Amino acid sequence: MKNFFTSDYHLSHANVIKYDNRPFSSIEEMNEFIIDRQNTLVDDKDNFYFLGDFCFNHREAEYWIKQLKGNLFFIKGNHDNKDVIKLYKKYGTFLGEQTKIKIENQDIVLNHYAMRVWNKSHHGAWQLYGHSHGSLPDDPNALSFDVGCMLFDYEPLEFEDIKKIMSNKNYKPVDHHK
Repeated sequence: MKNFFTSDYHLSHANVIKYDNRPFSSIEEMNEFIIDRQNTLVDDKDNFYFLGDFCFNHREAEYWIKQLKGNLFFIKGNHDNKDVIKLYKKYGTFLGEQTKIKIENQDIVLNHYAMRVWNKSHHGAWQLYGHSHGSLPDDPNALSFDVGCMLFDYEPLEFEDIKKIMSNKNYKPVDHHK
């Protein structure tokens, strides 16, 4: 079993194609590409953590969410309305706006938004987020990381890949826990 992380699919959101300069000619092409890309990597037995903003059109969200492979875990994004959250609960596990998980003894805080400090950050906990679509520069001194799909050719990142990225950071606490 593997663990995958991503965010901000923004399926059925026509304007996100131009906002992110996404390489798609239509929302239909984008939707199919993103779901196909995920399902090529994620197996039914894998854990898939989605950190918000799944589908802009809540009436189409169920069609797309039913196609996802993996054990599905969802964090609320700013575009996830109550109808999408109901689908998160129906087809997976809704984790709220923030949660802490542990994989291979690594504490990981999941949130749609980037944070400067988080639970156990001074003990080496990671923070994975989306929302910013790559507009925030990566901080080489923080164990936080943007897992937005548009940053990784619309592929979810596997835990081992994130572990490599985090191992190259030079963590320096920014709060009173120095």
